[in-house]
Amino acid sequence: MSHDQTAADTTAAALTAEDLPTLPTDRRTGCPFDPPADLTALSDQPLRRLRYVGGHEGWLATGHAAARMVLSDPRFSARYELLHVPMPIVGMEETAELPAATTGDFLGLDAPGHTRFRRLLTGRFTVRRMRQLSERVAEFTTECLDAMEQAGPTVDLVEAFARPVPALVICEMLGVPYADRDRFQEHVATFFDQSADLEVRSEAFTAVHRFISELVAAKRAEPTDDLLSDLTASDLTEEELIGVGGVLLAAGLDTTANMLGLGTFALLSNPGQLAALRADPGLAEQTVEELLRYLSVADPILRAALEDVEIEGQMIKAGETVTVSVQAANRDAHKFPDPDRLDIHRKATGHLAFGHGPHQCLGQQLARVEMTVAFPALLARFPTLRLAVPPQEVPLRDRANIYGVISLPVTWDQEQPS
Repeated sequence: MSHDQTAADTTAAALTAEDLPTLPTDRRTGCPFDPPADLTALSDQPLRRLRYVGGHEGWLATGHAAARMVLSDPRFSARYELLHVPMPIVGMEETAELPAATTGDFLGLDAPGHTRFRRLLTGRFTVRRMRQLSERVAEFTTECLDAMEQAGPTVDLVEAFARPVPALVICEMLGVPYADRDRFQEHVATFFDQSADLEVRSEAFTAVHRFISELVAAKRAEPTDDLLSDLTASDLTEEELIGVGGVLLAAGLDTTANMLGLGTFALLSNPGQLAALRADPGLAEQTVEELLRYLSVADPILRAALEDVEIEGQMIKAGETVTVSVQAANRDAHKFPDPDRLDIHRKATGHLAFGHGPHQCLGQQLARVEMTVAFPALLARFPTLRLAVPPQEVPLRDRANIYGVISLPVTWDQEQPS
């Protein structure tokens, strides 16, 4: 062991829990697309000690290489009951303990349980299959744009576009009957509404669970051409199917909806980048990758060490939690030069917006297809699209681990230029 490492270990050991930083989450000052300033200040070290809710002492990974190592190493667990939370959770302010994953929630499992679900689902989310959905995504996008144009010229883009596009897509994938889609989307929107009363959100969750339960039963009785029907032929139990349906709904809707809303806000706030995309729609795929890197809406990711693991010269002890800051890792200048600048000409390959390793987002290709279709279509339909309020008045969704905008008031010139 080097002298520098010995000194670092001694310094870390000398710190008390009160001396350790907590996870910075306040974005109320500065650019709404940047990580919290205090988090950026902590990113001078790729891996450092962190104080958690309830007094646990764990780690914060902000470096891109350190984050990749933690997320890909099987010695780190995704099991909820092993994790400590780095910031208070609404409704759980008095405890730092998380319950174990419910039946079918494979995101909170390790191998082999996680592998079993993953193997069943992977073939249904291939690049080829998701690209085959492009035509349907384009149809849903056009439907939303038609309704938006009819309602305009001033609308909330979240309600009119960012949320309904992925909602329609996930309804199509799960096989939700057309007659039930409005009711289904209403329950889902309430559940994900961070400003709603906790009891109201809980009732919406119960309604969504009941809806999926009824949907699974219907697919078992009379299968149709959709993902849930396919899965009824697998060895999944009824409860597992319901749980998987809930996970796919949450993962396939909330993250993409917030990327569409916040991504539009970012483009409207960067007129040079917006003009470049308008001039060359062929940049759509590259733009999506850069927006994913730049915004990193799904943050943070937590992992618990199952045994002592050395990362970046630091010894992470068994039982300690590592908070992987995706937004900080995706702004690591060692990986992405000039990382705080939105640049749609950048090759953003290797970003961690979808995670990394065995739990990397299963639906990432679907999200890419939705955004690659939706952003150019929105900008083409409304060439004069702009914010309807000053940027500082756009309400941010900063109380959840999926960042975004609560609403995005936009407007456009009613008479479009020829």
